Parts: sequence; C-alpha cells; structure tokens
Amino acid sequence: MATLICGSLAFDTIMNFEGRFAEQILPDQLHILNVSFLVPTLRRDFGGCAGNIAYALKALGGTPLPMATVGNDGADYLLRMRGLGIDTRFVREITETYTAQALIMTDRDNNQITAFHPGAMMQAHVTRIERHPDVKLGIISPDGRDAMLQHAEQFKAADIPFVFDPGQGLPMFDGKDLAHFVELASWVTVNDYEGKMLCERTGWSPADISRKVRGLVITLGHEGSEVWVDGHKTLVPPVQAAAVVDPTGCGDAYRGGLLYGLERGWTLAKAAELGNRMGSHKIAHRGPQNYKVTQQVIGA
Repeated sequence: MATLICGSLAFDTIMNFEGRFAEQILPDQLHILNVSFLVPTLRRDFGGCAGNIAYALKALGGTPLPMATVGNDGADYLLRMRGLGIDTRFVREITETYTAQALIMTDRDNNQITAFHPGAMMQAHVTRIERHPDVKLGIISPDGRDAMLQHAEQFKAADIPFVFDPGQGLPMFDGKDLAHFVELASWVTVNDYEGKMLCERTGWSPADISRKVRGLVITLGHEGSEVWVDGHKTLVPPVQAAAVVDPTGCGDAYRGGLLYGLERGWTLAKAAELGNRMGSHKIAHRGPQNYKVTQQVIGA
C-alpha cells in the first residue's frame, strides 16, 4: 500500500535566536514594530510538509508518494528523495519560479517566527489525483489553496480515504470551506491551536467533528495527543524526549507515524502512539529530515 502525500516541498533556512522573542517586543509599541534578532547559527535544510512527512514515513518502512511541486532550484531535492528510495513520479518541476522557501527563527523557549515564500507550490493544483492501483491512502497537508481544495475533491472522487491536515494553511479557509473538507475527509489532524480555530470557524466541537469522520487527532506537543472517535476522547500520553533541540518538523514526523499506522490498519489511538514517539524522537535532532528511525522508535 502506498500513501499519496499532497503538500509542499520547500527549503528551510533555520536560525536560532539565543534570547526570548517576548523580551525583544514591546507590547505597547506594536504599531511601530521594528526589531532585529542576532542569529549566531544558520543552516539550510530540506523541508516542506510533504517532504518531511514522506521522509518520516519512508524511514519507518512505509511507502510515500509525494505529490508536490519544485522550482528551477529543486534538482537537489529530487536527487535526495530518489536517493532515499522515495518515488517522485508525482513531483512536478515548475521552471519559471523558485521552490518554496521557509525562513524559520527559533528562540530559546522553542517559540518560532516563520516567513514563507510559496514559489512553485502555488502551481500544485495543476497535478490531478487519479485512481492508482497502489495508492490506498492519502493526506492533504499545507499546500497552495487551490491545490488543497481540488485535491480533497479528487481524493473523494477516486475513493481514496485521506487525512485532512490543514496545518498553517488553515487560516486561508473560512468555515464553509473547512466544513466541506471535513465532510470529504476520512480523518482530521490538527494541533491544539489549529483545533480551536477549526472549531471556531465551523461552529463544531471536537466531538462533533469526530462524528463526521473516522477520527480526529489533536496534537498537544509535550502533553501528547487527543484521539477523538465517534464523540469519545482518548488521551494518548506523551513520550519523554531525550533532548529538546529543534521543534522544526515535529508535527510532520508525527504525521508520518500516524500514516504508517493507518497503512497497516492500526487503531487510530495506536497510530497516534507512534506519532507521539516520532515527534519526541525528531525534536532531539536539528532540522526536519536529519534523524534516523530505529526499531526502538517504532516500538510495535
């Protein structure tokens, strides 16, 4: 079974600020905000939600099929994925623009400020989802707005169950759009902040949403995650991280674990347990795709 992963491929420029953002921003001066942060360390990583999720799923032994776009600077990314054994047949190259770029700054409390240039991602809707004999599962992660809307409809038309994972793309959609995504999806995953926004915009509670899909997952960072099925909540306990080094890509590592479990027909709670382990494992490593997965991480 292969999982079609719709979302972004991006280059992440990651910077560390040794202080706290809150100490540099004056609340009563936000109308003339002008701040500068000294970042002693800077590196460029392969990233983007589709790339990070595909990396995690492949590291676990799953079969990811990223559906995404890269720009005229994306050749190295394609070579990397192919070197990892990730099938890139659904990755389209757009020569008139750059690959999406994320500039991420993290302070000492792991708060983050991100600037994102979508680049080639804005053409992601050009690639259509069709039925394929090896594709039995899918996920819609943050992507171009048109791509997210159209791919949800195409997953449904192709009778491929999928996870709706709006992430940082959630604010692009109003309550009507989000309700339609939920009605098309098989599962929904959000973090706690996104979950509150999703509920506010749709007017539905987590219990309501869980009754419209096979299950709702709300990740809670170091507090674990909630799994909602048919209106009932299960708290999946957290996994203690060996070290807290870099939160970039932790949510995507979690999604990789979740998809691995769904590929194998696990219960949603069991898949979320692996998601917790993956997120905890990733946070101990710098960058979204620089960790290795051992049998100890997989557990089951």
